[in-house]
Amino acid sequence: MPDPQYFQYGEKEIAYLRSRDPLLGVAIDEIGQIERVVIPDLFMALVNTIVGQQISTKAQATIWARMREQFVPLTPEIIGTATAEELRTCGISLRKASYIKEIAGSVLNGSLDLAHLQTLPDDEVCLYLSQIKGIGVWTAEMLMTFSMQRPDVMSAGDLAILRGLRMLYHHRKITPKLFARYKRRYSPYATVASLYLWAIAGGACPGLIDHAPKSDVRKKADAKKQQTEKS
Repeated sequence: MPDPQYFQYGEKEIAYLRSRDPLLGVAIDEIGQIERVVIPDLFMALVNTIVGQQISTKAQATIWARMREQFVPLTPEIIGTATAEELRTCGISLRKASYIKEIAGSVLNGSLDLAHLQTLPDDEVCLYLSQIKGIGVWTAEMLMTFSMQRPDVMSAGDLAILRGLRMLYHHRKITPKLFARYKRRYSPYATVASLYLWAIAGGACPGLIDHAPKSDVRKKADAKKQQTEKS
């Protein structure tokens, strides 16, 4: 297996983000350089992103490793000959297996031209891909980030991004208006900012906490824990 490739950024992007947002700059200095693996092959990246829909990063990595081992090489041709049940043995749902099969078929019959994506601006990439079953805006944004390496992507639909924003800026909630303000601040290097927001959400800055209001269920659980500790 070839050595992994990482999202490319450097001092130019970091210096810009520091100048635009000193608070983010402090977090960047604390975290250091981030190495996030990218998958240059658009079909493989699209399959990987669909695998990762609504599951943890750890679960995604486990399933992806199984798929890479079982389907060699992982191409539209190989996936096209596999059954949905064979795909499911890797740990994905029947729905995701069906989506992946349909995407492979669309690539093979020419109705999905992945190479064409490289010629489109970000908003048109989202529009083009969102017409395909199983692909929404979030999936398109992850493809632009972790395959195409577009420089100015920040997903309003990504829960970890929203959590990172709440933690860094001490917000209880990130409204669409607030999100747009931060996106403008980070532009044209919002993707690099996203890498750091993901890291923050994952606990890379121990002094930062999530300021989102606790749900009633969480409040009850915490109260019960406190009672147990006192008894």
